[in-house]
Amino acid sequence: MTHPIWPTDLPKPERGTWQSSPQDARLKRRSDAGPVSYRRRFSSASRTVSLSIVVNRNGKERFDRFFQRDTKGGSLLFWMPDPTTEGWALGTSDGAALLTSGGARILMARRWLVTFGGSLPVETVQGVEFRFSFSVEVMP
Repeated sequence: MTHPIWPTDLPKPERGTWQSSPQDARLKRRSDAGPVSYRRRFSSASRTVSLSIVVNRNGKERFDRFFQRDTKGGSLLFWMPDPTTEGWALGTSDGAALLTSGGARILMARRWLVTFGGSLPVETVQGVEFRFSFSVEVMP
């Protein structure tokens, strides 16, 4: 089965609303005395990322269509560019850009397999733009 792909015409998430937290894969061990200890409950854990995008009227239609039709109301997994990596230029340890032999910057690429998380998209209106705030679960 192929998974839907996040629309390339939608903007990158806003930086100010970005939050990421790992799923807790620990199990607390109970003891009669001494400090609390933990063990692994399972070996792979997802990560929850909360984010938002701001779009114009056409972007609203594109997001609504992707959410409703492509992911069946948020029930299907989909591929999404990793906003912390995708399109960022590679650099050396001193901060200089790495370039191809033709002089073009070398850009990083990474994508996530995700599903819409516990908080489904919330839409708010800002003048003539729309903000969608939602969370995604990044698969391990």
